[in-house]
Amino acid sequence: MTKQHANWSPYDNNGGSCVAIAGADYCVIAADTRMSTGYSILTRDYSKICKLADKCVMASSGFQADVKALQKLLAARHLIYQHQHNKQMSCPAMAQLLSNTLYYKRFFPYYSFNVVGGLDNEGKGCVYTYDAVGSYERVGYSSQGSGSTLIMPFLDNQLKSPSPLLLPAQDAVTPLSEAEAVDLVKTCFASATERDIYTGDKLEIVVLNKDGICREYMELRKD
Repeated sequence: MTKQHANWSPYDNNGGSCVAIAGADYCVIAADTRMSTGYSILTRDYSKICKLADKCVMASSGFQADVKALQKLLAARHLIYQHQHNKQMSCPAMAQLLSNTLYYKRFFPYYSFNVVGGLDNEGKGCVYTYDAVGSYERVGYSSQGSGSTLIMPFLDNQLKSPSPLLLPAQDAVTPLSEAEAVDLVKTCFASATERDIYTGDKLEIVVLNKDGICREYMELRKD
C-alpha cells in the first residue's frame, strides 16, 4: 500500500462576498457575515468590513486570519501616519498603502481579496479593487469573494462603466442615487445567496457620505 502524504496548506478560504459602489458624493460597501470552511459554517455573524480611516473602509474575503493580520498592520501604519502628519490618511493614500503592503508580501501573500471604498479629496465616491499581491485599480464598482462571479456580471449589466481606455478619461462613478445603490446591493446579495453556499446569513451595508458613516443590516438565507 502506498503511503499517503498529508497535504498541509498555510491557507484556507473562508468564503463570503463583498461589493462596493461609488457614487457622485457617496460610497456603499457591503459584505455578508457568514464565515465557512469547507462545508462547515464557523460563524454566521462575522463582519468582513473594517474602517481604516474616517473616509475609508475596506471589505475583505479570503482567508480571514490573513485579513485580520492585514487589518492590524494597516491600523498600525495609519497610526504612525497620524502622529507624523497630524491628520488622517485620505482614501487614495490608504489605497496605495494597501497595495504596497500586499506587494511587500508577494512571495508569501496575504490570501485576502480586498475592495476599498470611501470618499476622495474632492468628496467624490471612490472604489479600489485588488488582487492578493497588490495590483489595484480605481473603478466605479467592484465585487470580491466567493459570490463575485455571480455578482459582477449583474453589476456590469446594471452599471456598465466606461472603458478605462477611452480618451479623455471618463468618470467611473455610477449614476445612481444613494438609495438606489443600496437597493441594488441588496438585490445582488439576495440573488448570490441563492446560488453560492458560502454567502448568506446576514448582509452588512456601510454607507459613507459627507455626513459620516452609517450601517444597516439585512437578513439573508440561512441555509
